[in-house]
Amino acid sequence: MPNFMQPIPLSLFTLAPLVIVMSGCSTTQPKNSIATLTSSHQMIYPSIDSGLSESLYPHEQEIAEEISDVIEQSIRQQYASGNARRDAHPKAHGCVRAEFHVLESLPKQLVQGVFIPGQTYQAWIRFSNGSPDATNADIKRDARGMAIKILGVSGKKLLEDEANATTQDFIMINHPVFFANDPSRYLSLMQDLNSESFLKKLHLPFALGAKGSSIALSFRTRISNPLQARYWSMVPYQLGIGPDRQAVKYSVRSCSATTTSIPKNPSHDFLRDALRESLQKGDACMEFLVQPRTSSKMAVEDSMTEWKETQAPFYPVAMIRIPQQVFDTPDQNKFCENLSFTPWHALPEHRPLGAVNRLRKVIYDRISRVRHEMNSAKRQEPQ
Repeated sequence: MPNFMQPIPLSLFTLAPLVIVMSGCSTTQPKNSIATLTSSHQMIYPSIDSGLSESLYPHEQEIAEEISDVIEQSIRQQYASGNARRDAHPKAHGCVRAEFHVLESLPKQLVQGVFIPGQTYQAWIRFSNGSPDATNADIKRDARGMAIKILGVSGKKLLEDEANATTQDFIMINHPVFFANDPSRYLSLMQDLNSESFLKKLHLPFALGAKGSSIALSFRTRISNPLQARYWSMVPYQLGIGPDRQAVKYSVRSCSATTTSIPKNPSHDFLRDALRESLQKGDACMEFLVQPRTSSKMAVEDSMTEWKETQAPFYPVAMIRIPQQVFDTPDQNKFCENLSFTPWHALPEHRPLGAVNRLRKVIYDRISRVRHEMNSAKRQEPQ
């Protein structure tokens, strides 16, 4: 059992579903830089779907803005203009071209949104480490992310200012649950992480609580190849619209159960090396799975409890083919850095559910805008 009195390394909290702040060491920028960015863009906070048992936490929208402010301040302190990176998952193993092929035969209740039987979409996939320190060696225990951007998806999307985008994102990490449910608890964590007080950092396990700290510790893993890990959405999503809509979670796994060993003397970026070598040899295959909720006890507001597969099985809905390719080029790496991923790049049939996802709408949008503004980079979805 973990010792909850021992301070948890900051890298544990850099997890995919929510952006986690970093302790910056550069000169603090004026706070009005935040106001300049946010005053021109007002995010509409998500409404709840009581029919799927969503419920708002007190002051949830205000807390989402506060968390965004803390993270933006951290990014502006951490990076100089022109060099801003993601506050979490800044180290990519690579962005690869892929095909997302929906299976020919699906259960009727799963034929929703992009899951059109026989449909094939082009896609981009970004594999990454979770730690905010992009200089970390890949052998360090960390969370590992997989972000999928499907292209050529028609229909109005949920983000108001990108309603006409033709992309659908799915964001995953190699762990089935998240470490927090309560927005207030999450804000407390952010404030402790960014405090200059050592005593505040000692408070981190108490900010998360015993269960949250235990989950955060379990995120620290090693993998041998991004193509061989299993990934989960951790948080739930709506599938379908109207009276037949349901709550689901997603997962991705390799088509093969074979895994390679971690090298005895791994290079600093051995996961990028493994991805490069795999795709030099041939195509890679992964399965995209959907897990429909089978009981109301599987609460959409509880991101800390796993929906056990024995009670709620996963169903394959698509095959992801990653063709043999050369991805590690300066132009493609730059393209990768400029991509933005959010679960709200989505059709209504794939609407994100729960407090964690509602917070993400505000936070992910803010951080993407900050990063692109600081880098003088155009912010747009790929065609």
